[in-house]
Amino acid sequence: MQLKNYQYRLQPSKKQVTLLNRQLALCQSLYNKLLEQRIQVYEDEKKSLTAFDQCKFIAILKRTDRKELRDVHSQVLQNTAMRLDLAFKSFFRRMKSGDKAGFPRFKSKDRYDSITFPQCPTGCFIKDGKTVIGKVGHIKMKLHRPVGGRIKTATIRRTPTGKWFVTFCCEIESKQVTHPSKESVAFDLGLKTFASFSDGSKIENPRFYRREEKDLARAQRKGMKKVVARIHERIQNKRKDFCIKAARSIVKKYSTIYMEDLKVNRMVHNHCLAKSIHDASWGIFTQWLLFKAEEAGTRVVKVNPAYTSQDCSSCGHRERKTLGEREHKCQCCGFTCDRDLNASLNIYRLGIQSDLVRGKSPLL
Repeated sequence: MQLKNYQYRLQPSKKQVTLLNRQLALCQSLYNKLLEQRIQVYEDEKKSLTAFDQCKFIAILKRTDRKELRDVHSQVLQNTAMRLDLAFKSFFRRMKSGDKAGFPRFKSKDRYDSITFPQCPTGCFIKDGKTVIGKVGHIKMKLHRPVGGRIKTATIRRTPTGKWFVTFCCEIESKQVTHPSKESVAFDLGLKTFASFSDGSKIENPRFYRREEKDLARAQRKGMKKVVARIHERIQNKRKDFCIKAARSIVKKYSTIYMEDLKVNRMVHNHCLAKSIHDASWGIFTQWLLFKAEEAGTRVVKVNPAYTSQDCSSCGHRERKTLGEREHKCQCCGFTCDRDLNASLNIYRLGIQSDLVRGKSPLL
């Protein structure tokens, strides 16, 4: 069995929007209350509360000081405690590994934009083409494709522009898919060219944020909050559409794909390149590539990215290059080609070596 998400646009009435916004506000207030409780208990008793402890505290709140919490489904309230617990677990994990660890913060109304029903159909389900939400009612939705499998969880989300979406996480049967092609390829992700392939083909970098930057700056100067949100949403939608289509076209053509195992979160620490890396949306593209590859029966192999741009793909000679050097010229063997093409050829070689070590043929 495997999990798959189905997202649909909701069309709530004005009354339903009011009820949904109220539920979000109550959950946001509860989240802050639980965070305050954790901090206070630790300062007073040097004790760390668990999600189970706080779920019991929520039940007490509903009976005493915060009776308005009864307007929210009980499992949604419990999920609020689980979210906070995950935030603390992530904080302690980063502390232990030595990474930069930000302590869980109090949430403003704009930063708490979703509620989750963890045990569907309890609290949220589909009936007659509508989404039925506990304490809200039947909400119209754009059911553009049928839901597959058994619904496990449902998340209701409000976008900064005021749109509402529901995402159903469904459990479906795993299917063994065989790719009809026997071709293999490697690609190098870049900023000038989005992807350069070992067979010589390329995907140009669309630079969606750079194209909208002037309009975004103008709206920010004028304090037009809604316009800024719409521009960011438009950029996000364009990136997602581009990444899905690019990933789909790649997995449809090749049966084996070799790529670098990039740590994008660490790469954006370079303030000179952070904006361009975010604009290129490497992380989103990689996620969709892996998802689409699983559906198409395509194998994706990640290799160590170290020195793929420095090594010569012809003789292996290593020579340092600056980011401004866009052409590879080997001083040892004289091989000359585009810098990104050279990197993709090195990635292909490393991928083949990885397959041979594991006893797999790149054509399988």
